[in-house]
Amino acid sequence: MTTLGAVFRPQLPPERLRSLARLADDSGLDELWLWEDCFYEGGISTAAAALAWTERIRVGVGLLPVPLRNVALTAMEIASLERMFPGRSTVAVGHGVQDWMGQVGARVESPLTLLREHLTALRALLAGETLTVKGRYVTLDDVTLDWPPATPVKVLAGATGPRTLRLTGEAADGTVLTSGTTADDLRRAGTLIGEGRRAAGRGDDHRTVVYLLAATGPDAADRIHAELSAEGRADRPEQAVAGDAATVADAVRRLADAGADAVILQSTGDEPDPEGFIRFVAQDVSPLID
Repeated sequence: MTTLGAVFRPQLPPERLRSLARLADDSGLDELWLWEDCFYEGGISTAAAALAWTERIRVGVGLLPVPLRNVALTAMEIASLERMFPGRSTVAVGHGVQDWMGQVGARVESPLTLLREHLTALRALLAGETLTVKGRYVTLDDVTLDWPPATPVKVLAGATGPRTLRLTGEAADGTVLTSGTTADDLRRAGTLIGEGRRAAGRGDDHRTVVYLLAATGPDAADRIHAELSAEGRADRPEQAVAGDAATVADAVRRLADAGADAVILQSTGDEPDPEGFIRFVAQDVSPLID
């Protein structure tokens, strides 16, 4: 069964997170996802707060930009979340938006090499291994986590291009795909991820998480069109969905049929009623996809 979730978009101020996270928890939503977009809100700090304010909902961070983060720090923070809130967090890493990385002096010559090195070291550290690494970007000298996760933790990675999709299959435990992903795009991504998994001899589970830009209400279509237009995607209306619960559920099912293990509904940046959107996803859409 496909998991359904929603995004707390960082266009909302951090002080709104507490009430929305509790609403998501109380309404029965499966997952709440957070973003570490520059220059809004920190991914780990908001995830820790959301987990502390709630009882059962899983909290995802999609994604942490690896150019901003030393891999040992990333491992320490993920391990701490897992030990404090066992089984309730999911963290993805990725290239980050390259223009933003350039703004903070963190842009690298080979983002793919950095992500590969980061993923390899991160998964090993979280597995309790002691690492000495001297890579192009990742350097560790006899590093071991004193408090590794008590149980195995899956590390996901964000991807769009073919080489990164293959890399997530090879070196990550799951893949996060953007809201521009259609069902056909998802099938193509699945093929590339599978190539990476076969090349690495991976036979374990690989979770695919897909964002879906969605809106409901009388102005839903206008808001979706405005956001797609602002992102240069006005000619790709199939990359989003506007309408009632049945219409949105149909779009979710199309992604599920194409291979999505989780579909995370992403409201428009100008969503007028974030609380209403959470209720809509949990109480109206979710029963239609079970």
